[in-house]
Amino acid sequence: MKRQNHYPGESPWKGWLYLLPAFSIYLVFTFLPILETIRNSFYDWDGISLNRQWIGFENYVHLFQDQQFLNALLHNLVFIIFYSLIPIFLGLFLASLLSREPIRGFNFFRTVLFLPQVLSMVVVGVIWRWVFNPSFGPLNMLLRSIGLGTAARAWLGDFTWALPAVGSIGSWVQYGFCLILFLSGMQHIPEEYYEASSLDGAGAISQFWHITLPGLRSEISVALISTFVAALRVFDLVFTTTRGGPGDSTMVTGFLIYRSAFLQHQMGYASAIATVLMIIILSASVIIRHYQRSGEE
Repeated sequence: MKRQNHYPGESPWKGWLYLLPAFSIYLVFTFLPILETIRNSFYDWDGISLNRQWIGFENYVHLFQDQQFLNALLHNLVFIIFYSLIPIFLGLFLASLLSREPIRGFNFFRTVLFLPQVLSMVVVGVIWRWVFNPSFGPLNMLLRSIGLGTAARAWLGDFTWALPAVGSIGSWVQYGFCLILFLSGMQHIPEEYYEASSLDGAGAISQFWHITLPGLRSEISVALISTFVAALRVFDLVFTTTRGGPGDSTMVTGFLIYRSAFLQHQMGYASAIATVLMIIILSASVIIRHYQRSGEE
C-alpha cells in the first residue's frame, strides 16, 4: 500500500506554503547576495560607480599570487587550532568532569562556562583588549605581582604574540558551546554501558575512550564544523582587538575582504576572496560530514 505523506483531503502544497516566508527571506538576504558576490568577482569594480569592467578570472589569478591573501589564509588555519581543536578538547575534558559525578551547583557552573558563547564578539573584543592592555591590564599586573614582570608585554601589539593572544580569546569563546553540546550528548549514552565496563575493570580513561567518544561522534562532528567555520570566517574579534595588526600579523581573510571592499574600493577583488573562502568552508563541511557518516555505518 502506498504510504500517504499528508492527511486525507489536505493539499500536499500546504507544507511548502508554511516554508515560503522563511525561504523567501533566505532567498533575498542569503542566496541572491551569494550569487551577486560570485558575479562581482569577475569584474573590476570599485563598488560605487555604475560602470563595471569584465576581467574574467584576473581577480582569482591575482588572488593566488597575493602574498597578503596567502598569509591571511594561513592565519585562519592557525585560528583553527584556537577556535576548534582547543575548545573541543577542553569541552570534552570539562564535560567528562561535570557529567560523571554529581556536583553541587552544577547548573551554576554550566551557565558560567557557557557565558562567553552568548556575549557579543564586539563586547568580548573590548573586554579582552582591556585584559591585554600593557599598562593597566589585569594580565600584566598579575604577572608583575608574582615576580614575572619580564613576561609582561604589549600582547596585542607584539608581532610574535598578537596572533596567539587573539586566538586564545577565540578558545575562551568557543569552548562553552562545545561543553554544552557534549553534556547534552552524554545524556543519551546509556548508564548501563559505564556500569558494565566498571564491572569488567575498566577505568575512567578506558570508559572515556571506548564509550564516551564513540557515543559523542555526532556531537563532535557538529562542534568541529561549527568551530571550523567560525575560525575561517572570523572578523569581528580581529576588528575590535587588532584590526589586522601589528603590521599584518593578525590579518585574516574576513578582515582582508572588509579592507579590500570598503577601504581600498576593490569590490571585485574582495568578492573573489569571499568566493574562495566560501568554497573552502563548504568543502571542509562536506568532508567532515562525509567522515562522520562513514563512521556511523
